Amino acid sequence: MIFIELVLQNFGPYLGRQVINLRPKEDERFCPIILFGGMNGGGKTTLMDAIRLALYGQRAQCSTRGNLSYPDFLTQSVNRYTAIGEQTAIELAFESILDNVQVEFRIKRSWTKNPRNGKDTLGILVDDWPDSALAQIWDERIEDLLPLGISNLFLFDGEQVKELAEQDVPTPMVVEAIRSLLGLELAERLATDIEILVNRRRKLIANSQALITLEDIEQKLNHQQKEYQIAKDHLATIQDKLTYAQKQQQEASDKFILEGGKIAAERSQLEIQLCYQQKAVTRHRDALTELASGILPLSLISPLLVQAHTQVQQEYRQQQAQVSKDVLSEQEQKFLQYVTQIGLDSEQFEKIKLFFKQEIETLKQDIQLQELWLLADEESIFQLNQILTRDLADSQSLAKKQLNNLKIQEENLAAIESQLAVAPAPEVYEQLGDAVKFAQSELANVKAAYELARRRCDELATVIENTKKELAQYSEENIDRKNDEHIITASTKVQATLKLFREKLTLRKLNQLESVITECFLYLLHKSDLVHRVAIDTDTFSLSLYDFQGQLVPKHRLSAGEKQLLAIALLWGLARVSGRNLPIAIDTPLGRLDSSHRNNLVERYFPFASHQVMLFSTDTEIGKNEVEQLRANNAIAREYLLKYDSAKRCTTIEPGYFW
Repeated sequence: MIFIELVLQNFGPYLGRQVINLRPKEDERFCPIILFGGMNGGGKTTLMDAIRLALYGQRAQCSTRGNLSYPDFLTQSVNRYTAIGEQTAIELAFESILDNVQVEFRIKRSWTKNPRNGKDTLGILVDDWPDSALAQIWDERIEDLLPLGISNLFLFDGEQVKELAEQDVPTPMVVEAIRSLLGLELAERLATDIEILVNRRRKLIANSQALITLEDIEQKLNHQQKEYQIAKDHLATIQDKLTYAQKQQQEASDKFILEGGKIAAERSQLEIQLCYQQKAVTRHRDALTELASGILPLSLISPLLVQAHTQVQQEYRQQQAQVSKDVLSEQEQKFLQYVTQIGLDSEQFEKIKLFFKQEIETLKQDIQLQELWLLADEESIFQLNQILTRDLADSQSLAKKQLNNLKIQEENLAAIESQLAVAPAPEVYEQLGDAVKFAQSELANVKAAYELARRRCDELATVIENTKKELAQYSEENIDRKNDEHIITASTKVQATLKLFREKLTLRKLNQLESVITECFLYLLHKSDLVHRVAIDTDTFSLSLYDFQGQLVPKHRLSAGEKQLLAIALLWGLARVSGRNLPIAIDTPLGRLDSSHRNNLVERYFPFASHQVMLFSTDTEIGKNEVEQLRANNAIAREYLLKYDSAKRCTTIEPGYFW
């Protein structure tokens, strides 16, 4: 469906005949948005009402109707400056499919002030040809094109979004739309019709006494059902109190923890840990003291020790060379005497003598005539070498390890001391504890009241079920006519099957709806770490949010803007799941949203909400930046400005926008 044209004649603040082109095209280029700008009271909502009135007539849910009868509403809608006898009219043209062929429908409703029959005159044109037969059944036909039950998913305003965002349970309007969307409305109507049929059959075939008894049972059942409804309403009230008590208890607990109540409650445990850490610090310090009493202080003079070790080595080599020289000189004389005795020739004798001389000269070179001032023995040299190569390094490594452990223990000690330092005074802790106890007590009382109310509802449900069984049993025992008995028996089976069908249909449709709403919300939110999944309650259709760990995300944690985005995601998801390719009209679309969330809607929702999106905005909602962004993205097909003359109380529609 695509809206093509809206014509207003003397309707509301619109005097005379004013024609609005609604085609979502600009120079043969598809652009989804039709933008209407106007100040508050300038006639934006009147345009929405005109579309609803054109489509649904007496059934239209117009904003200014309230409790007015339809004739009074029509009279109220006539422009005050309309001449006597002149018509007030609304025309809405749109394209849709009829018998698999695209056709153009034009709806025209006209009336005069104080209409005689209290109704408007409806005319329907199909491709510019009048169709009086279609006008007679238009209420049924429009239910095929855009059912009234889901129309609010496509024609909604900012107040509707605000109300939906603030409530934990969806409004009756949204619940009705969900039921229509899921097909539950038809199933429930069928179940009611079957029950009416069964009761009529019972009354027809029962004798007079049986009829009296049957009526008594029905009256009892009606009374029980009224009591059950009262009990359900009471349970809903207790549910609200329970939610509030849970919130108060959570706030008290958060304050208790935030202001140090938890730390104060664990003070004794912290003091035990403090004592343990102090002992650990003392133990590590004692270990360091013991290391300091050994060879560890020698690490302060390690360069001197290295020099001493070098000096000792040099002195030791010098002493060894001197001893070797003395021994070799002594052996030289003995060897030369022995050679002389054995008669060795002179040449060989000289070679041996030269050899000894060279060896002695070599030893003399190793003997440096330096002062021997350390004079260390081999044992001292060995001990010095052990200190430098092993013992000192081991002591330094052990000392470093002890120092690291000491640092860790001291940090732990400081952390415990800081925790103890922020613990409040005993009297403050007592006040915080009393507040938590009081909130917990209140929560327990409300939970008890809720449990009693729930049990009462369950008891009444059981009583009603038993009464229904009694009614069915009475009919089976006292009604002899086989045809009617067959109807009653078959109806019971049909209702059981219908109940199972409703349950399975609800689960299947809600799973699909949850997935689409989650996708829409994350897309609008542009904040993927807040919510992982949106779940819908099968009874109340309320929304629950869960994070990536599967934990429930309380709705109060969402900002006002995020709540509104969730409400829009719900409406958007319902519209998508409906499977109907319909236009969307949004009145006051950006109320109470901050700049970030506004930008998300402008960028991510308006251009993609549908193939045709009509926006009715003030200059503070879709401002200069927003409209320029939409223009830059080629999303706007047409722009209109509603100019209101306060003196005449009339509005004229002109091309363009505020900027």
